[in-house]
Amino acid sequence: MTISRRALLTALAATPVLSACGGVSTTGTTGSGGITLMSNQFSPVEEKQRFEQILKKAPVPVAFNQVETGIFASTLTTQVAAKKVQISVAGALHGDLAPHSDRLTDLDDLLGTLGDRGFPQELTDLAKLGGGTTKYIPWMQASYVLAVNKKALEWLPSGADVQKLTYDQLLDWATKGRAGNGGKPILGIPAGVKGLYHRFFQGFLLPSFTGGQITTFRSAEAVTAWEYMKELWAQTARGSTNYDNLQEPLQRGEVLVGFDHVARLVGAPGDKPDDWLMVPAPSGPKGLGYMLVLAGLGIPQGAPDVAKAKQVITALTTPDVQLEVLKQNAFFPVTNAPVPADLPGAVGLAQKAIKGQREAPNAILSLPPVGLGARDGEVGQIFKNCFKEICLDGKPVRQVLDAQATELNKILAELKIPCWQPDPAGAECKAG
Repeated sequence: MTISRRALLTALAATPVLSACGGVSTTGTTGSGGITLMSNQFSPVEEKQRFEQILKKAPVPVAFNQVETGIFASTLTTQVAAKKVQISVAGALHGDLAPHSDRLTDLDDLLGTLGDRGFPQELTDLAKLGGGTTKYIPWMQASYVLAVNKKALEWLPSGADVQKLTYDQLLDWATKGRAGNGGKPILGIPAGVKGLYHRFFQGFLLPSFTGGQITTFRSAEAVTAWEYMKELWAQTARGSTNYDNLQEPLQRGEVLVGFDHVARLVGAPGDKPDDWLMVPAPSGPKGLGYMLVLAGLGIPQGAPDVAKAKQVITALTTPDVQLEVLKQNAFFPVTNAPVPADLPGAVGLAQKAIKGQREAPNAILSLPPVGLGARDGEVGQIFKNCFKEICLDGKPVRQVLDAQATELNKILAELKIPCWQPDPAGAECKAG
């Protein structure tokens, strides 16, 4: 991911890194006996440097070759096709690994040795990339949640549990909060130019109302979801269209409740975590839709040193390393690593909210779009267009959804990719 986690770093106490068993080369090459880990994660310089320090725990020297998503895809494709593979481990988001299923080594044997990690079944199922064998080992995860300044709780609807909200209750809360706050909205969303508000529609609102993301794009239930969004927007801070992240307006007190990626929220509590809550997303008619941001570690076909690659993946899934990645770079464990009680307050709050979403009995797991590659931005823009035309411009919902579905289907027809969760796996990916 490319989102900044600088605010998190100010909240985290520095944790000593264990002495190295092998060195890390920042040039992308290793010395004798080392391997290369190529990844499109941790692109900010500070994140890359911190992860290189974490890699010093590995049992062999590891060169961390951080690249952009397009280069990740082209390098993996080219090297495997030419049978001149220099990469031993490939680390990326689920959606970036999915197009390379036939270029990745089967890892059922490695997963079998990691039974004590306690990977959730849904993650190991995803790691099969639609096939019958494991293609990557889960590495780290993140999601989006609601951050709540406790000042806003005075307007929470009677009988509502802030940890188990419905979308109707969220609307009621925002409406009462605005009225009780002198007409100033208490709710904000990251609808700025660099905001991730399209992920709210893709992974939360639409799955909760329709059970899907793409195949239900212009369904009657989707119309209901967007009509709801119009009502919610009427009670939302207009400054939201300038918010690239929510933690800054939350810190300033411009809004008291906000939805965003956890890494863009954890700075909000500052040095007063007791004044804040982070809670799961609301539930809709179909359930609690939530977006899982999952990264995995695979081994390319023809990798130069498979045995050492497996040793490194094993090391990166140990409890101490999983927690080190959480503390340093804001990705949460995918294992049963016990999260210590002395984590910085904001991180602990976020961890509980993510766990609450995942373990909710009505949870609907959603993924960021899979297999779109460089065109992910175009698909994201379609959801942003829906918001602009429906909520800002006041156009009829049905008219907007039909028009945007046509544009979405043009892209999907060119890509010819199967659908991703929560839509039926393997189904024709077409906006319906």
